[in-house]
Amino acid sequence: MIYSVDIQITAPVRDTEIEARVVDAIENVFPGAKVESGHGELIATAHSVEEFSEALHRQEILDTARGEFFGGREGSTLSFSLKKQAAFQGVINFAVGNPDELGDIHVRIEVNDPTVEEFIDYVAPPTEDGKPITDDG
Repeated sequence: MIYSVDIQITAPVRDTEIEARVVDAIENVFPGAKVESGHGELIATAHSVEEFSEALHRQEILDTARGEFFGGREGSTLSFSLKKQAAFQGVINFAVGNPDELGDIHVRIEVNDPTVEEFIDYVAPPTEDGKPITDDG
């Protein structure tokens, strides 16, 4: 599928943290993200969700991801948060409830093309018995 998205990722960097480790956490989830240092936070941009989608499939958390995407949807924008420590380990763990004391990684995806629903179906397809439902059987 061809898609066009603008991804903005922000993550606080606490005084007790090493900034490079927070950069690694972001890049583990969104390889190729362009990360810049701000005042006490990192701001990154990306345009690809291939590795992110592959991780959702590998970790078998498609239903959870769909819930987070639809729950954080506003128009053509999807917003959700990820646990920083898990991301540092290369694992996607959606942050729900109270934020972690080190802060969470906040992700905002602006979907330009196709529709938001089609994009979500591509990144985290619907499942049946935990397996993605495919058009070909």
